[in-house]
Amino acid sequence: MAMNRQSGRRALDAFDLAILRIVQKDNKTPQRTIAQAVNLSAAAVQRRIAAMEEDGVIARNVAIVDTRALHMTITSIVEVHLINERPATVDSAKAIFMAAPEVQQCYYVTGGISFVLVIVTRDMIEYEAITRRLFADSEAVASFRSLIALDRVKTGAEIPIF
Repeated sequence: MAMNRQSGRRALDAFDLAILRIVQKDNKTPQRTIAQAVNLSAAAVQRRIAAMEEDGVIARNVAIVDTRALHMTITSIVEVHLINERPATVDSAKAIFMAAPEVQQCYYVTGGISFVLVIVTRDMIEYEAITRRLFADSEAVASFRSLIALDRVKTGAEIPIF
């Protein structure tokens, strides 16, 4: 298996990509089922999955939970503007957002906004408390804007693999 010169990781071949297509849809698919689908032995599939996990290609194996089952009815997309983009300010904000369990996704972005967050909460009372804690009471945050989702149309999507 060839190494990718830019990343230092081994290059993914057609078998790896076929395996990734399957495990992205359901990572609990039995390896023998994957093996049949990609025309390899179960042992070869197991070795390839282990190698992709070790290389960080497969970053985590997680369960995607339906927020409605937990009565998490509010999903908000929040634009956060920091007071400045100095490394210490950005790194501090990253650490705060990473530590907040309500923050489901966090992106440090360009385009006049510092961060875009996806936050889930049970209700607006809880959401207001979170916005006070994370944004209003923070000296690093210049302003923030909340967009409340009316419907979760698509979440937990797979990466397109061609």
